[in-house]
Amino acid sequence: MAIVTHPFTLMIAFIVAIVGGVLLSVAYMTYAERKVLGAIQRRQGPMTVGPFGLLQPIADGIKLLSKETIIPSQANKGVFILAPVMLFALSLIAWSVIPFDKGWVLANINVGILYLFAVSSMGVYGVIMAGWASNSR
Repeated sequence: MAIVTHPFTLMIAFIVAIVGGVLLSVAYMTYAERKVLGAIQRRQGPMTVGPFGLLQPIADGIKLLSKETIIPSQANKGVFILAPVMLFALSLIAWSVIPFDKGWVLANINVGILYLFAVSSMGVYGVIMAGWASNSR
């Protein structure tokens, strides 16, 4: 029982809860956007997966994870694979300074907005890495 109350375990659970909540909210905001776009275009939107299409974000995630990774033959494979991982990690790290509620912030730092701008600006390097690693002329 001591592992449940250990500060490190509680911190990991807190991080998983916030990151999971953020990713789930992004998935269902995308679902809502697709429904609104469907209504604007006079069609139903996503309806095939689950009741009212509510499982569509889960199906999209499974489809994304099961896609084949195509790496160009002359690409620098390590950097080519690392570029999207870097972009994803930076987008998750940016959420660490955003307060969700009183006491619900992963990193309560005084320069949070400056940190957010700095991390957001580093996303350009991931795009540059992907282009450079593809070795395309």
